[in-house]
Amino acid sequence: MAIRVHMVEEAEAPEDIRREFAYQVEKNGRITNMKRTLLQSLPAYRAYMEWYTLRDEIEPFIGARGVVVFSHAISTQTDCLICSTFFRRYLIDSGENPDDLALSDTEQLLVDYGRQVAQDPNNVSDALFERLAARFSEKEIVLLTAFAGIMIATNIFNNALRIPLDEVLECYRAQAPQGDDV
Repeated sequence: MAIRVHMVEEAEAPEDIRREFAYQVEKNGRITNMKRTLLQSLPAYRAYMEWYTLRDEIEPFIGARGVVVFSHAISTQTDCLICSTFFRRYLIDSGENPDDLALSDTEQLLVDYGRQVAQDPNNVSDALFERLAARFSEKEIVLLTAFAGIMIATNIFNNALRIPLDEVLECYRAQAPQGDDV
C-alpha cells in the first residue's frame, strides 16, 4: 500500500519546520516517518506532540512500563503497525516477550481499559470502570482517558495515511501467525 501523504523533506521545509526537524534529531537522534508527515502542518504536529505532555503526567502514577503496556494495548487493538511495533521495541529491548507479558494487576487493568476504549469507548462496562475507580483518582482516570484518546488519534493518523514503518523498527515487527499449509 502506498502512503497517502508525503513526508516533509527537511531541505525543502520552511524555517519553522526545519527547527522542529532539528529538535527531533537532537532529542532522539532521528525524526520518525509519522512526525515527518505531521510536519505538513505545524498545528497538527504540535497537537500530536501533546502525547508527550500527557505521558509525563501519567508516568508518575502508572510507571514507565505502565505507559508502554497501556500504549501497546491500545495500539494493538487499533491494529496500528507503527505504534504497536514502537512499543514492542521497548518491551523487547527490556528483555520481555510482548506476546506473553507478565502483568501486575494494575497493568492488566490498563490493558483492559486501553483495549476497550480503543475498541468501543461507548461500551466501557460499569465493572471495568469500577475497577478503574478503585485504583485511580478521578483526575488520574481523566488523564488516562485523555492519553488513550491521543494514542488512538495517533494510531488513526498512521493507519489512515498509511505511514510506512520506520526502518529502525522493522526487526521488532510482530510476525503473522503461521498457518498449516493446506
